[in-house]
Amino acid sequence: MALLFWEQRYEATSVADLTRVMGIAAPSQYAAFSDKRKLFGEVLDAYATLFGGSGDRALAAEPTARRGFGRMLREAAAECTADGRPHGCKVLSAAENCSSDEVVAVLRGHRLRNVTEFRRQIQLDIDAGLLPAHADAAALARCTAAVARGMSQRARDGASRAELEALADVAMRARPEESAGA
Repeated sequence: MALLFWEQRYEATSVADLTRVMGIAAPSQYAAFSDKRKLFGEVLDAYATLFGGSGDRALAAEPTARRGFGRMLREAAAECTADGRPHGCKVLSAAENCSSDEVVAVLRGHRLRNVTEFRRQIQLDIDAGLLPAHADAAALARCTAAVARGMSQRARDGASRAELEALADVAMRARPEESAGA
């Protein structure tokens, strides 16, 4: 199901498509998920855990936000271009040309939660003296999210992993350096 929404986008994926992939009849799908939007929400949550959680894992695995973001962007280059599934990010791809205000709001919420978490991580580094006190945590968080989104779109447009890794390197050089001892 996740691949179906990812490949076809939310709007173009019909209930008939979903029931065919799940191997169930429409009444069973409605009994389990009530409607396509609810099913999409479940798929989106599963995607966030399986694929989208790599950013959270990278941030948790590294001692500073800067190093976590560097790792996150390098891993995004690999994830966005992995064989066997559509390139790019499902959260971004599914919203293209979507006319459902409710679905657009759910997807926007996922993206905004990422920016909020990025800002929190950056602010922790500022507060700990690992980044300069004048660093703008909100702007750095938005920049990181924009780079990640741009990498996803570039992957959908056919960019290679190497191209995305080069973009990640440029983005990281634009960030403030950590203080010594970080």
